[in-house]
Amino acid sequence: METDYQDADSDMDCSDNDNECFDVYDYYNVVDDNDMEQIDPSQTDPEHFAYDCLTEVEVEQLLNESVASLSNSLQITPSLAKVLLHGHCWSVPNIVMKYRENASNLLISSKIKPPVTPTPIPCSRYETCPVCVTQHMSEKFYNLSCAHMFCKDCWIMHFEVQINQGISTAISCMAKDCEVLAPEDFVLKHLIKPNLREKYQQFTFQDHVKSHPQLRFCPGPNCQVVIRSNEAKAKRAVCSQCKTAFCFKCGMDYHAPTDCQIIKKWLTKCADDSETANYISAHTKDCPKCNICIEKNGGCNHMQCYHCKHDFCWMCLGDWKSHGSEYYECSRYKENPNIAHESVHAQAREALKKYLHYYERWENHSKSLKLEAETLDKLRLKINQKVMANLGTWIDWQYLFVAANLLAKCRYTLQYTYPYAYFMEPGPRKELFEYQQAQLEAEIENLSWKIERAETTDRGELENQMDIAEKRRTTLLKDFLDV
Repeated sequence: METDYQDADSDMDCSDNDNECFDVYDYYNVVDDNDMEQIDPSQTDPEHFAYDCLTEVEVEQLLNESVASLSNSLQITPSLAKVLLHGHCWSVPNIVMKYRENASNLLISSKIKPPVTPTPIPCSRYETCPVCVTQHMSEKFYNLSCAHMFCKDCWIMHFEVQINQGISTAISCMAKDCEVLAPEDFVLKHLIKPNLREKYQQFTFQDHVKSHPQLRFCPGPNCQVVIRSNEAKAKRAVCSQCKTAFCFKCGMDYHAPTDCQIIKKWLTKCADDSETANYISAHTKDCPKCNICIEKNGGCNHMQCYHCKHDFCWMCLGDWKSHGSEYYECSRYKENPNIAHESVHAQAREALKKYLHYYERWENHSKSLKLEAETLDKLRLKINQKVMANLGTWIDWQYLFVAANLLAKCRYTLQYTYPYAYFMEPGPRKELFEYQQAQLEAEIENLSWKIERAETTDRGELENQMDIAEKRRTTLLKDFLDV
């Protein structure tokens, strides 16, 4: 497993213009180096996930072991074993059990017909191919287990066309309505061009990995790493090569506590309705006290008007002084209890209003993550100036970078609570979730406010706020992270 906090010296090598030193998706593996107790993370961390990062060679070896095991158990060819494994999630015990119960049914379900006695070849030395309608010598005809005979040239053309279309393990017989699959050795036997052989083997490897429940390709660009885990859970995996973080179960960006199906529905809805939301939700708002136009230039939602110094919430425009006790009302959407009795147009407006409520907060936290990365760049510049002025060392200021990473970690989780809440049914569980969501949001904004004013923030106070925010986040995930 990776470790999440970077070493203390890592930021010392960062220049003022190096934006790569703060990656909002590179903060999840939090480890307390001062904690000498050996604690089982699977019992304490709701996001704990055991996995390995494998190379292509290691994956090939893993797949070949399964092929050899099944081939020896059933006394079948490795190519046939690959077809069976690919169609049955690479479960050797399951295939062996089904094969012993009814070998014919298993083969048919895998689109492989049981071996048949070939039709006797007539005395004539020539046969007509049903595809090209050309006569060839009998020895130039080949067939799969379905016994459909075609000439070698047609098989070659068939395989070349299929492979160029990206098809490999799904290549079937050329006969009409015949779904019998061509095993690997039969295909390679008819591929002459080296580049097509290489392409076919590459495609089959990809298909085998995709069909294996314990394997996932890293979604990073041009990355060849394969992640392996014994359990296909919706947990965060990080590639050891390109550092791409993603959900192991669906391959998308990590989205806890929202599950894979819900986040797909949410992203689809956002793609359809985001323009409407962007039109309604502007980037600037008026100060609720002096009405001067204010642009949000930081990640914190605790805003202070530069003109009248009024403190208010960016999301609901409420007075921040009383906001601590009312934050639950800010993050919670208030359902209209009489909406079922309203007209169709009224229900449509209510549905849009509900969506905009959650979308605005989802998008706001996404923007805040980017703004806080910019804030950290400014903070790094200030700290560099202090170090040059002998006002402490880089080591003395590392706690601010740790705090910024933790803030991004908490805000990222909070961002994905809004799709979760949007699709939740009203009831006690949703009320509990919204309460914990509001508590987390309040602690995040307090932490963000303190980090943005780090020069005047006491270190002990900041570290205490970090501890509170992380506990709020962990508690929410323990109660609502369903995998």
